[in-house]
Amino acid sequence: MQQQMEDRCIAVGQYIADTGATVRAAAQHFGMSKSAVHKDMNQRLPLINQTLAAQVRAVLSYNKAVRHLRGGAATRRKYRQNAGC
Repeated sequence: MQQQMEDRCIAVGQYIADTGATVRAAAQHFGMSKSAVHKDMNQRLPLINQTLAAQVRAVLSYNKAVRHLRGGAATRRKYRQNAGC
């Protein structure tokens, strides 16, 4: 694997592990696509650093488990803002 790609995987993985960021937030922060972040975290990072990959997997699993709650809260905020117009 190219050194630049390994460095990118580690940087994105460390960012997700440290901040608890979602895939979308990490992709936006690093100027990447969500698909690239998914591939890096699920396929490439475990080959590079298994400890970091486990930490990232835990964060991404949590984010996936609560995504329906975040979506509902966002919808609630949207309609509360529009009701005040």
